[in-house]
Amino acid sequence: MTARSVVLGPDVSRAQSAGHAVVALETTIFSELGLPRPHSVRALSEVTAAVVSGGSTPALTAVVDGEVRCGLEAVDQDRICGPATKMAARDLGRAVAQRWAYGATTVSAAVTVAAAAGVEVFATGGIGGVHRNAAVTGDISADLGAIASHPVITVTAGAKVFLDLERTVEHLETLGVPVLGWHCDEFPAFHSPSSGVALGATVTSAAEVARIADAHWQLGGGGIVVACPIPDHAAIDRAVLDGWVERALTLTGASDHGGPDVTPAVLSALADLSDGRTVEANLVLAENNAVVAAAIAVELASGRPTS
Repeated sequence: MTARSVVLGPDVSRAQSAGHAVVALETTIFSELGLPRPHSVRALSEVTAAVVSGGSTPALTAVVDGEVRCGLEAVDQDRICGPATKMAARDLGRAVAQRWAYGATTVSAAVTVAAAAGVEVFATGGIGGVHRNAAVTGDISADLGAIASHPVITVTAGAKVFLDLERTVEHLETLGVPVLGWHCDEFPAFHSPSSGVALGATVTSAAEVARIADAHWQLGGGGIVVACPIPDHAAIDRAVLDGWVERALTLTGASDHGGPDVTPAVLSALADLSDGRTVEANLVLAENNAVVAAAIAVELASGRPTS
């Protein structure tokens, strides 16, 4: 995909022309594929507002009416939060050729679109990773390969907690992706700040991330993960969370099979088992990641010449 393949929203285009900061966002979380209404509408409002408050321009990524777009200012909220077709990076060409009405981006698709549009920072909730039964199913999320392939910083609250987090971090390392702990030395566990999986690098400021990214990219490196723990006030005790996860995996049969339907099924089961606590946690961590991403994007833009 090239820059000419992507239609920029007017706000994104103006921001880039002026050398201002931009943060890419996925759209699956905001569509009916992600959070249920009214949570999806709230998430869209809070995440985009957090990016703006941080001095950056939000750039939602999607395929709309057969066009790959980075910036959906002209698309109404009801459509963004409505029915969609889930779209990984591998689906982008098909979505364009078949003129999908609304292809909502997962992490892999969003990172791919961001890179093609020249956006260096991407905020999401949690990335996909290595599934617990990957030795049998071979189920490793395409998110990891896409992150490794493109020079984009992904700000995330770790990987979904029901995944094999240790192998996920190891796989990122194998792919050459620096995983930087944001004020932490453990890989976050999405709804919980602690996973027990140690990280080799900790960062304490957006400026530090920007310096690392510049050096990494000058040496031909690809993507970078900034692992940002969920704020303490919304975090769920890890022991309680682990209990819910085991029950959710059993209820959904996710321990026995893989595929793209596993994640939404398990997250839905977790929401039911927790009486909505995991949904609230998801909203908080997504907004927090947007705040951190905006700060990093501002630091990067401050060192870039205007066009």
